[in-house]
Amino acid sequence: MQRAGMLLLPYARTRTRLLAHPSARLGGLLVALLVLFALVAPLLSPYEANASDFVHGLGPGDTPGPPSWAHWLGTDRIFRDQLTRLAMGARLSLFVGIGASALATLLGGAVGIVAGYFEGTAIDAVLMRLVDVGLSFPFLLLVMAVGAALDETSALTVLLLLGASGWLGTARLVRAKTLQVRAQEFIAAARALGLSTPRILWRHVLPNVASTLVFTATLAVAQMLLAESVLSYLGAGVPPPAASWGRMLFEGQDFYQAAPWLLAGPACLVVLAALAFHLLGEGMRDVLDP
Repeated sequence: MQRAGMLLLPYARTRTRLLAHPSARLGGLLVALLVLFALVAPLLSPYEANASDFVHGLGPGDTPGPPSWAHWLGTDRIFRDQLTRLAMGARLSLFVGIGASALATLLGGAVGIVAGYFEGTAIDAVLMRLVDVGLSFPFLLLVMAVGAALDETSALTVLLLLGASGWLGTARLVRAKTLQVRAQEFIAAARALGLSTPRILWRHVLPNVASTLVFTATLAVAQMLLAESVLSYLGAGVPPPAASWGRMLFEGQDFYQAAPWLLAGPACLVVLAALAFHLLGEGMRDVLDP
């Protein structure tokens, strides 16, 4: 029991420092509110996300209905409840953003650790040249080109495309951190003891670059959220009738004067989500790798 308490002590200290950090505390609160909104709002709403309300959802002259007691944030161009669709869009955006960030971190972390540990070898040269070639292409254009070649796009497809294209920067950061860890004396001691390379990477290198992976993954969520919104706005994301913040911005731009709430809602949520994960990532960077 004493050993278990000793092992849990660093985690307790990290949690305390995160709660005391202003950016991490604010970012974590905003993320929690977004997740709560995505999970709870659709369950409490009396409307279906793709159902039109021709009774209470019509505005003057058959325009989108303004905010009212029946529809707190109004209705969209085909008279669907805007609040419900924003919540469903939050589900999709968080699923894609967090999932793509996790995939990118996994791929980038693996490549960065291997390249950094085998610095100066053919393995390092091949992996880093692959990263250089990937970084030479604009991220969004690369994702759009691959997505356009597919017959059908789903949330999972967008997640895989973003994750498989967004690991390059992570690989460089993790490689730099691995180079620092590789130069430490405990790595030389592990080699002298005859430990295998996979064991050294798993037991000694990975734990020491974990902090870099954690805050890189958190910051990457904000990037993936923005990328998914841009793809949906350009028509390369999840197709309708699925609710997506970027698609809602595209559909609402024709009513920016008659129904400005169609732009205000998704735009504010996109900015809020990106800001929340950015603040959380900044705080985790300061706490985990000061």
